[in-house]
Amino acid sequence: MIKIDKKEDGFYQFILKSDNGNTLLKSVSFNTENEIDSTLKDIKTLKNANGKLFERRTNTDGKFLVELKNSKGKIIGSSGLYSSEAGMENGILNISNSLDIDFK
Repeated sequence: MIKIDKKEDGFYQFILKSDNGNTLLKSVSFNTENEIDSTLKDIKTLKNANGKLFERRTNTDGKFLVELKNSKGKIIGSSGLYSSEAGMENGILNISNSLDIDFK
């Protein structure tokens, strides 16, 4: 599920949630809802992206996270932290399914 929020600073953000309501990913700020729509359409056209949409990272505490990129390689969203690499990979599958992307 994709939820679009208008933040207090006037910018917009999309939040990607799982079926059970857990937050999978929060986007960067966008100026308008139309920018979000355009970005999401761009991502959904990248079928079979071979994982190029996702940057896997580890923070200084050894926790794992995922950053979602658009077709130009710009980071447009970040996941929460995962305690294991397997959890992060499962998160990527959940994000992909929620966005209807086939990244393999």
